[in-house]
Amino acid sequence: MFGRNILVLAPHPDDEVVGAATAIRRASAGGASVKVLYLTTGVPARKVLWPWQRRDHPRRVATRIDEAREAARFLGIEPVKFLTTPTRALKSAIDQTMSEIEKTIETMAIDRMWVPAYEGAHQDHDVAHYLGSRFRDRVPVSEYAAYNFAGGIVRSQSFFDSRCGETVIELTDEERSLKRRALDFYESERGNLGHIETVRESFRSFREGDYSRPPHGGTLFYARFQWVPFRHPRVDYTRPSDVCLAVAAHAFGNIKG
Repeated sequence: MFGRNILVLAPHPDDEVVGAATAIRRASAGGASVKVLYLTTGVPARKVLWPWQRRDHPRRVATRIDEAREAARFLGIEPVKFLTTPTRALKSAIDQTMSEIEKTIETMAIDRMWVPAYEGAHQDHDVAHYLGSRFRDRVPVSEYAAYNFAGGIVRSQSFFDSRCGETVIELTDEERSLKRRALDFYESERGNLGHIETVRESFRSFREGDYSRPPHGGTLFYARFQWVPFRHPRVDYTRPSDVCLAVAAHAFGNIKG
């Protein structure tokens, strides 16, 4: 899973810590150079916010970037770029994001890429997994577990379909403390990170997803609160089937092309 020049795809600023903080520190200690490409702002589009919050949208984005830079300094990693796609919109920016990944691989001599698993944690995570699949012929790709809700159970840093061949990093007491400190840099996300454990991190070789269907049956993590009858900014009301349609349409278009 390690290389000399590792690129971590973070769907949002904080996912590099959630899924890979300890792996990043261990890779760096072994002499690797770790870069992070942040695929979205981590902040919903202005129109999704409450009306009285919308004028504050630029500050929310700037705050998230500042938090990511602080976390990066703490972990000793290099931010490559902060892309401007809002959270929940990565499925509509696949081509632009692929171009940024391509550019990063070429200019920074990337020899290993880490991407979030296809597990329904967040729609942007699942799109990022698809993006990883587009570069498997260029560089070896590993996937990391973030969180999921398979079987109606919240899992943190564990694959819901665990099999042989996975690398599970059991955190030492010191590493648990360091990861918690890294998560604390994302103060603006504190209310959303309470379920994140600091016990382990899990990696495995990339496994192609069937992007025409959700990662597992039942409710996906990001769809847990879609029963809320009014449009709350913190709830993602996107149907998983719509995410699958967007990704499958892109994949099919590339096959035809």
